[in-house]
Amino acid sequence: MQFNPYITFNGNCREAFEFYAKTFGGKIQAMMSFRDSPAAEHAPPGAEDQIMHACLIVGDQVLMASDNCGQPYDKPQGLHVAVEVDTPEEAERIFQALSENGNIVMPLGETFWAKRFGMLSDRFGTPWFINCPCELPPA
Repeated sequence: MQFNPYITFNGNCREAFEFYAKTFGGKIQAMMSFRDSPAAEHAPPGAEDQIMHACLIVGDQVLMASDNCGQPYDKPQGLHVAVEVDTPEEAERIFQALSENGNIVMPLGETFWAKRFGMLSDRFGTPWFINCPCELPPA
């Protein structure tokens, strides 16, 4: 079993996923607009170029998304996309990139469980946890 976060955007999925691919060093495996889908005739006017489905691969991880296609849009709440990295430098690089024009909730810093941990929402409204864990004693 595998859990894959799926993010809904308010018309800026393409821009967000191009940014995430660059930030995380991933590859966009799929990016289909409503215009290019079998459901094109059902897209509301003006939504033809919005993204029906996008898939970003980073290592063996998958992040998926779409635009809201004219549906009411609510910003994500009550969840975060959590990213665990191997080095403090990688945490700092990713946190810096995601926080540009975003909203820092908890600045990146050292905690009792992490060499670096921080919380933010990026400029697209996606909430993130960035974590570079410490060696913890076994449970």
